Amino acid sequence: MSDGCGAPVQGVDIEVGAGEVVLTGKVSTADGPVGGAFVRLLDSSGEFTAEVVSSPEGDFRFYAAPGTWTIRALHRSGNGEASVSADGPGVHPVSVAVA
Repeated sequence: MSDGCGAPVQGVDIEVGAGEVVLTGKVSTADGPVGGAFVRLLDSSGEFTAEVVSSPEGDFRFYAAPGTWTIRALHRSGNGEASVSADGPGVHPVSVAVA
């Protein structure tokens, strides 16, 4: 299922196939989840790889390759970033606080 722009629907339970790396998490402020944030995936060299918009509950998800990734969230209430090391297949959670 998609939102019309090719991005997967965010915030739903997912099944991870063998060999798949999924980076998933939530964008939030001190007051709670942040919906409508532009969430960018950057590779280990800082190069832009992908972008999704966080769900109304602040959820986002990327399918990626194993490695070290930076997740950057941009929103009118602030910006933030976090790193995640996805050494192998599976779901790798990451939270991004914006301020």
